[in-house]
Amino acid sequence: MKVAFYAPLKSPDHAVPSGDRQMARLLIAALRLAGHEVDIVSRLRSYLPEPDGDALTRLHAEADAEMERIAGDWAGLAAPGCWFTYHPYYKAPDLIGPLLSRRFDIPYFTAEASHSSRRNQGAWTATQKLVVEAVNHARVNFCFTGRDLAGLAAVAPAARLVKLPPFIDIDPYAEQRPRDNPARLVTVAMMRSGDKFDSYRMLAEALPLLLDLPWTLSVIGDGPRRADVVALFDRVPPQRIAWLGLQAPGQIPALLCQGGLYVWPGCGEAYGLAYLEAQAAGLPVVAQDIAGVPEVVRNGLTGLLTRAGDAGAFSGAIRQLLIAPNERQIMAAAARRFVLDERSLAVAAQLIGGEMECLDVR
Repeated sequence: MKVAFYAPLKSPDHAVPSGDRQMARLLIAALRLAGHEVDIVSRLRSYLPEPDGDALTRLHAEADAEMERIAGDWAGLAAPGCWFTYHPYYKAPDLIGPLLSRRFDIPYFTAEASHSSRRNQGAWTATQKLVVEAVNHARVNFCFTGRDLAGLAAVAPAARLVKLPPFIDIDPYAEQRPRDNPARLVTVAMMRSGDKFDSYRMLAEALPLLLDLPWTLSVIGDGPRRADVVALFDRVPPQRIAWLGLQAPGQIPALLCQGGLYVWPGCGEAYGLAYLEAQAAGLPVVAQDIAGVPEVVRNGLTGLLTRAGDAGAFSGAIRQLLIAPNERQIMAAAARRFVLDERSLAVAAQLIGGEMECLDVR
């Protein structure tokens, strides 16, 4: 089946890397592994940074023009078998897919759609309504987290909601052999304002409490607030931290496999694919029990999740695994098994393919 794929927040081939772009690419890979032909049907970005009614009106006009372009392309050819939209939410609604899928009578699917009633303000009231309409129209809505599933069930109780746990391409990690450097902490994150900066701040508060132990930290990532992030760690001796900067995706598995423990608070993380990548490399995780992090880390089995906002508890969990090598090694093995066995492209492809097959999509 030919699948028309669309990501209204950020196209899978966008120049700027992000978790959203990575997840879109993983979904495309899973769809292809399930036997489908995938076409990125549009690169229109329907992102609204603020609830601006005039901006939404302009977006609708752009979307109308884009729909006519796509409809014209399909007029001379067979329409695709279905439309698949990744991550429609209040700031980036799908203004194209539901209308075109009705116009050409093809099934419509979503993945990681979300709804939050507290966002009903200004133009976002209208975009939230569009998200609910899309979810109700979809044949299947694939939900990555229990939180997203519950949020959609509350506003679209008749919609078909299917849990699709976050997943990664495990092949680069299965090919690597963890080196198990127990005192090497690792984190991978962009250096930007908002939740990422808040997580760096908590990490910088936690590490000075551990200076009596012989650890080092490798930081993989870069961004517009690099200087501010580095300044946060002024209470940590500089020789303790290696600032590795932005690394090519192909280099990440080897770098992770050289570590012993993945440390990232995870403020506001929808789930965090980096946690899955770290565990696939055999690194137990220390993070907060917050947002979607419990969807990708099994507390007490593949890592330790601490109280939200408690830097002391976060530091204590790192200490616990630094001074208990047997516990850390057991978690390391469990973390690697968890991701390689349960969170692979193959597992996701089987689930997605099964849902499409059972609904007799042609």
